Amino acid sequence: MTRTGFDRYCSEIVTQTALLAATIEGADMTVPVPSCPGWNVGQLVRHLGGAQRWAEETVRTQATEPVPNEHFRDLSPYANEDPAVLVPWLVDGGARLADTLRSAGPDAAVRTEPVPDGTATFYARRFTHETLVHRSDATLALGAEFTVDEDVAVDAVDEWMWLGALPMHFDFHPWMRELLGPGRTLHFHATDTAPEAEAEWVVDLTGDALDWRRAHEKSAVAVRGPLTDLLLVIYKRRDPRGPGIEILGDAALLDFWLDRVSFG
Repeated sequence: MTRTGFDRYCSEIVTQTALLAATIEGADMTVPVPSCPGWNVGQLVRHLGGAQRWAEETVRTQATEPVPNEHFRDLSPYANEDPAVLVPWLVDGGARLADTLRSAGPDAAVRTEPVPDGTATFYARRFTHETLVHRSDATLALGAEFTVDEDVAVDAVDEWMWLGALPMHFDFHPWMRELLGPGRTLHFHATDTAPEAEAEWVVDLTGDALDWRRAHEKSAVAVRGPLTDLLLVIYKRRDPRGPGIEILGDAALLDFWLDRVSFG
């Protein structure tokens, strides 16, 4: 499922949290976040920090039942956050999650339903990329440049592809069945990585289930661009028709896929 080690994920949660903290320090927390409609930056950070604390409790208690999560779903109380309060709170939550994951170990049995994993490694990986992508939300909302290490970005796309292809989606998101059809393949190709990064993905919608693979294959539509831009396109954080992205072939299929696919 993953090429990145558990310890790296734990460290990356702390790193991504620190990078987000540095981005929001002294910033206006009331700035709207276009990629998360209805949230401002302060609310976004409260959502992420609350989710990190929820994951920490889930792993620490080795929960077998859902841990309450309303505190990071209802963001209405957080419309006017103070970054001087928010930054240390955010950093503390990321550190707690990483420490708890390390104490539990990668194979600790933890409830991950409805995702069929069941180990602490799922939370280490998920919150590496949850933190990364919400960092991109805040960074872009505040007009700063978003950058990410190549190996982290590649793994973020891998995880998204894995989660986005789980069979459970047909139960939770029945409209995703509409994606399936003959000849429906999409190829995402990072143009700024070395060959050994294997930063190419094929989404295959031609069978009875959603599928994906790392491959260089002729597809109905190809999307080419820098790795970070592809990551943001796939996560629906930037317009695929913006500067630096090239779309070859059936652009309508790309639009349809982006509209239908979901794992949240």
